Amino acid sequence: MDKIRIVAVFQVGPAKAEEKAGYIVAVFPGAIARLSATLRQLLLLVLCLLPALSGHAAAVDPVDQRITLALATEPPTLNSSIATDSIGSFVLSHLMEGLLRYGPGGELEGGVAERWQLEESGARFWLRSDARWSDGKPVTAHDFVFAWRHALKPATASQYAFIFFPIKNAEAIQAGQLPANTLGVRAVSERELVVEFARPCPYFLSLTAFMTFMPLREDAVEKWGRAYAADADKMLVNGAFTLNKWVHGAHLRLRKNRHYWDRDSVKIREIDLPYITSDPSAQFNLFRDGQIALANLDTGLLDEAVKRGHPIHHFHTGALYFLEFNFREGRVTGNYYFRKALQYIIDPATLVNKIIGLPGVLPAYSLFPMTVRGVAAPFREEYPEMRVKADIALARRYLARAKKELGLEAFPPLMLLVGDSPRALQEAEYYQYVLQQGLGLEVRIDQQVFKQRLEKMRRGDFDIVAAAWGPDYDDIMTFADLFASWNDNNRGRYHNPAYDYWVSLAQQSSDPVERFEAMARLQNIVTEDVPILPTYENGALYVQHPMLKGVRRNVFGGDPSFRFAWIER
Repeated sequence: MDKIRIVAVFQVGPAKAEEKAGYIVAVFPGAIARLSATLRQLLLLVLCLLPALSGHAAAVDPVDQRITLALATEPPTLNSSIATDSIGSFVLSHLMEGLLRYGPGGELEGGVAERWQLEESGARFWLRSDARWSDGKPVTAHDFVFAWRHALKPATASQYAFIFFPIKNAEAIQAGQLPANTLGVRAVSERELVVEFARPCPYFLSLTAFMTFMPLREDAVEKWGRAYAADADKMLVNGAFTLNKWVHGAHLRLRKNRHYWDRDSVKIREIDLPYITSDPSAQFNLFRDGQIALANLDTGLLDEAVKRGHPIHHFHTGALYFLEFNFREGRVTGNYYFRKALQYIIDPATLVNKIIGLPGVLPAYSLFPMTVRGVAAPFREEYPEMRVKADIALARRYLARAKKELGLEAFPPLMLLVGDSPRALQEAEYYQYVLQQGLGLEVRIDQQVFKQRLEKMRRGDFDIVAAAWGPDYDDIMTFADLFASWNDNNRGRYHNPAYDYWVSLAQQSSDPVERFEAMARLQNIVTEDVPILPTYENGALYVQHPMLKGVRRNVFGGDPSFRFAWIER
């Protein structure tokens, strides 16, 4: 019994042999006391050689406070001014810090800013004197001014430039009509930042915790140019961790930042990411074998995890999954009746219950997920969505009308762009079957790795794309303006003047009731005009190492977060 336990303790990973032996002695004093002096020396030798023999670190190391994880894919970029994806957001949330951050309870709290003041006309922030870059130099108000101007410059081509539009002159700068130095933000001093609004923005504090609002140091960006943040040695960070290693396509490693102002609250010393795979089965096998500390579960893995006795954790991600149509010239998906035909034949409930089959995943019928807040309750309790019931006969009538309006003898094959995960393919094959059997449409599945799928979405190289959107900040606008004509994340280039009007009205109003009435109008437009087909709201089931504590699952601000985590011995 004691021998088996000691072997199990060997799995905690590499550290100083003396510390390892001390840990084992503390946990199993009876077993160690029965060892001879020679066997004790042998134990020390084995501990020294173990990392080399095993070839990899274990899931958790309580001595070195190191955790090992897997990534679904490597981040396409770690340049905060141009990053758009959830993987980049996860990594950047550990490397970088904005004026505000999300605390251990998910509440907004001071990051680089130690205090702030928000008014209808603007905001003012006072920075901490001990906020530092990873090279030890102070983080200043000038670093925020530079970063925000840089993101708005047309040459930067930031797809999140629109997120600065509440600031005076931001929209004109992004359009190339004004120089970047006219942006309504200025450094009063090294530690005081003043922001002037173009319109009231009651959710501005939440924006400052988002990755595009994070600081950049001008000398570093100018030094590396387009290569900035393309490698571990080509970036400066100001967050809880530094990027110690980045082998593209293979391995990332984060280490605790000794210059971080709040370093005493950071217990994890290293986050190792030596595995990159989007296959849930591969991730679960790594978890089962004690090589990673957390793994998401898909449908086929849940039963096995339960049989093995792993506690199952659940988290509603707040993300909306949907089919997005291409409105560019020459695409049949730009036709209203064609989209209505697909709306009446694709049933979110069937997809969720019979195809995905994972507890916690919900059918979606609205632009706004259930986590979005309204005036005094969840938005969809205050403004219930309209639900379209599947009707194959009506779908066929809409399709016939589309064919007549488009002047087609037959519809061309549809290109459906999807990701490379097993679930993405499973969903795509379901859509392919339903559209073929119900409407006689040929669907060709274009399955791409994450980075290439994003690029194809940006170029509009699709008829329909299986997309998803997670909230960037804690306000309903994070979903509402997604399909405004000026938003670069509107990949299908949907343009509806009525939609733009209600978004603009909500952006310019500080009256909660008026704002949410406008949101209800948007919800109806999405159902009636069908720029997208909502399919499901994602819920994550996952397993986590029992010694790993304090992991925060975030709807906003990078998920999951290990900044406040620790390993319990």
